[in-house]
Amino acid sequence: MSKNLPPEGTYRTKGEKEAKKKYAEIFENSSEETQIKLQNFTKYIRRQDATRFLSCFELFKNVLDVKGSIIECGVYRGFTLMSWSLFSAILEPVNLTRRIYGFDTFEGFPSVSEKDKTRLRDVNPEELASDSYDELSEIIKVFDSNRYLGHINKVELIKGKAEETIPKFIENNKHLVVSILFLDFDLYEPTKVAIENFYPRIPQGGIIAFDELDNPIWPGETLALLDSVGLGSLELQRVEFDPYISYAIKK
Repeated sequence: MSKNLPPEGTYRTKGEKEAKKKYAEIFENSSEETQIKLQNFTKYIRRQDATRFLSCFELFKNVLDVKGSIIECGVYRGFTLMSWSLFSAILEPVNLTRRIYGFDTFEGFPSVSEKDKTRLRDVNPEELASDSYDELSEIIKVFDSNRYLGHINKVELIKGKAEETIPKFIENNKHLVVSILFLDFDLYEPTKVAIENFYPRIPQGGIIAFDELDNPIWPGETLALLDSVGLGSLELQRVEFDPYISYAIKK
């Protein structure tokens, strides 16, 4: 039987939590200029963060020859969104039709349904809020100034409730083809809307990927998949070195 989780609802050990704080302290106390510290970022990031970056890279490599844009559902602070952007700028600098679209409220969870509730934790509607929209907008401008074909938009943020923004986005982008659908909304309703609208636009060889599938802390993602395309239609795989990200290549 699963044990109740601590209030923050994670399986992190005390050592893992302390490492996060210690890295931050070392970064802040370093006498080097911030620019130099960023150039040497591998000194300061945790194993878990490097794992996520490499996991996304493995997914991206699978779709290099697949037509379509990348849809990220759940941007939070932008780590994964800008990872896709960097991979595209480095590995396919002239692929001007590959766009990266990030959907998020940028205000936390707008609502929590019964299907998101679990005895392991209480989900707060304002949880995981990050008002990163303005900062990311500035970062995207700098990113564009430092890549080939930077005058053509690569990254776009779509702010608002997914149940409203996704259908409207589809209506305004009838041409859309999706090479990667990355689901990180955590919750049932927005995840189901995303699957129903974007999955039909994934061609063979494209990927649907999940961050909380089969996760007892966040049951909504699994239930959204079951209530949309279903588990039996997907050949689910996991990134061998990542405990969370799973994916299926459409066949």
